[in-house]
Amino acid sequence: MRKLSFSAVLGAALVGLLLLTVLVSFVWTPVDPLAIDLSATLAPPSARRWLGSDEFGRDVLSRVMAGARISVGIALATVACAVTAGAIVGVAAGFLRGPVDRTLMTFNDAMLAFPGMLLALGVIAVFGAGVGSIIAALASAYLPSVVRVVRASVLSIREREYVEASRVMGNSEVYSMIRHVVPNASPQIAVLATSMFGWVLLSESALSFLGVGVPAPAPTWGNMLASARPYLDTAAWLGVAPGLCIAATLLGANLLSDALRERFDPRHL
Repeated sequence: MRKLSFSAVLGAALVGLLLLTVLVSFVWTPVDPLAIDLSATLAPPSARRWLGSDEFGRDVLSRVMAGARISVGIALATVACAVTAGAIVGVAAGFLRGPVDRTLMTFNDAMLAFPGMLLALGVIAVFGAGVGSIIAALASAYLPSVVRVVRASVLSIREREYVEASRVMGNSEVYSMIRHVVPNASPQIAVLATSMFGWVLLSESALSFLGVGVPAPAPTWGNMLASARPYLDTAAWLGVAPGLCIAATLLGANLLSDALRERFDPRHL
């Protein structure tokens, strides 16, 4: 058995710490993340407030923890929607080929022609700001890339001997896809989903930073960074915590994705 690399352990530790923070935030935060205390406006980090307070006296640590819950929830839901829909379309296009492939990929390429962030902004402009709209917007933005990756994987799998044997035995196309193609494409899909998680969270933070994400006063890492901009000269701690959280999450997801890719890629065995 191969030993886990340092990067794999670090990636798993960062992602695990993030998920632990999310779980803890459901049952405990130091104070109410929405509680306003004007007597502690822009208070620096201290023994009472480990990460200081913002312009309304709200505890930054509590808001970072609550923001993790919201940001991670949106990222997980987006990845689940994009990967599920993308896998269905990609498997159908790659395995059935012919008119089905041409029709599906024409629509997919049309979506891929739009920059992801522009497509997300368009969806939010139509449906308005909110958690559901953000999930739909980001899933729409990432869906075309998922379809492309899954289709490419399926194109190689469909030519293998066990798939041909399934056809010779008289099994239906649907059975062959579910029984043989999907399980063998799952490792690539898992790698893609892990890598997407960090980038989706970054995209959600960007939308919140631009003011079209989760509406205030609900905290997300992106809108916390946006709120910190006017105070960076006098209260730099407001932007440090959410910025580091975004960077650590992206790093952890990418390292974990690389570790999974090495684990499932035969060239690394």
